[in-house]
Amino acid sequence: MGHHNLRTVVRFEFLRTLKKKSFWITTLIVPVAIGIVFSLVSFSGASASKSVSAQQRAPISFAYLDESGLISDKLGKESGGTRVTDLQAAIDAVRTGSSDAFIYVPRSPAHDKVQVYGKDLGLFESGKYSAVATRMLAVAVKEKVNNPELTALAAGKVSFTETMFKDGKTSGGIYAVIAPLAFLGLFYLVILFLGNQILNSTVEEKENRVTEIVLTSVNPTSLIVGKILAILATGAVQMLTLGVPVAAGFMLLRGYAGIPDISLAALIPEPSAMMVGALVLAGGFILFAGALVALGSVMPTAKDANGMFGAIVITMFVPLYAVPLILSDPGSPVVKVFTYFPFSAPVTALLRNGLGSLSGGEAAVVIAELFILGAAAIALAVKLFRHGSIHYTSRVSLKSVLTKP
Repeated sequence: MGHHNLRTVVRFEFLRTLKKKSFWITTLIVPVAIGIVFSLVSFSGASASKSVSAQQRAPISFAYLDESGLISDKLGKESGGTRVTDLQAAIDAVRTGSSDAFIYVPRSPAHDKVQVYGKDLGLFESGKYSAVATRMLAVAVKEKVNNPELTALAAGKVSFTETMFKDGKTSGGIYAVIAPLAFLGLFYLVILFLGNQILNSTVEEKENRVTEIVLTSVNPTSLIVGKILAILATGAVQMLTLGVPVAAGFMLLRGYAGIPDISLAALIPEPSAMMVGALVLAGGFILFAGALVALGSVMPTAKDANGMFGAIVITMFVPLYAVPLILSDPGSPVVKVFTYFPFSAPVTALLRNGLGSLSGGEAAVVIAELFILGAAAIALAVKLFRHGSIHYTSRVSLKSVLTKP
C-alpha cells in the first residue's frame, strides 16, 4: 500500500507541475534569455572590434613631436600628421581649437607615457587619437626592426601546444575539468530552480486546509518522499530543456561566434571524478531538499517559507568567496571546514573534485555525510509535517515536536 501511495504521489505531483504554465515559462525563459544575451555580447564584441579598427584607420589631421626618433617623416605624413618642434605651442593650438590633435612621443616611449591631446569628440570617438598614435608607433617599430618574426615575438604573438601527463597517461588539462565542474553548475541550477518549489511543496496543503484529508489516505513518509522525487523529475525535465539546446549550439557553432573549437575527446574526464561528482550532487540535493521540506513543514504560509529560502541559498554561495584559497591551498583549515560543513560541502566538494584537489578519502567522507544527513533531514521533515499539519496560522515549535514520541 505504501509503495502504491508513493507512486500515486510522484505521478500526481509530477503531472501537476508539468501542467502549470508558470513552470514552462520559467523553464523556457532561461535558454531564451541566454541566447539573447549571448547574441548581444557577440554583436557588441564585433561592433567594438570594428570600432577600434575603424578608429585606427580613421584619417585625421594632427600635429606630432617625436623625440624618440622612431617616426619617420614619411610615416608621419602617411598617418595624417605634421611634425612640429614646439611642445607648448602645439598643446595651446589644440586648447584654442586651431588644431584637432597633438601627439607627443617622448625620448623613451617604453618608459615614459605618450601624451595625446585632442578635441573632445565624445566618450568613444575621442579614442581615435590614441588609436592612431598606437598604430603609428607599431608601424615605426616594424620598420626599425625590419624582421616580421622578431616583431611578432616582441608583440607576444607566440603559439603553443601543451601536452600534460598524469599517472603515465595524457591528461585533458584545463578541458578535463569542464565535465566534473558541470556538476557544480547543475547543483546551483537544481537548487535555484527547484528550491522554492521544494520549500512550498508542503505549505500548499496547509494553506488550502487539506492536510488532514491528505494524511488519511497517504503515509507522511510516502508523501514527503514522493514530493521530492516528483520535483527531482521535473528538475530533470528542466535540465534537459536547458542542456539540449546548449549542447546542440555548442556542437553546431564550435569555432564560430567566439565559441572555442574544443575536441570532444579532450572533454572526457576521469570516470572516478564523474562518479564522485554525481554522488556529491545527489547527496547535496537530498540534504537541501530534506532541509527545505522541513522548513516548509513548520511554516504556516508560503510567504513565511520564502523568507527562509534566502538563508539556505546564502550557504551555497559562501564557499565561492574562498575560491582563491581553494585554488592555492586546498589543504588549509578554512577549506577543510567548508568541505565538511554540511551546507557548504556540496559546493566546495564539487569545486575541489573538478579541480582535482579532492582526495578519495575526503570524497568518501563527504558523500557519506551528505547521504546520512540528507536521510535524517527527510525523516525530520516527515515528523515535522505530521505534527505541524494542523498548525495553519502559527509556526511549529521544533522543541515540542522533538519531545513528542
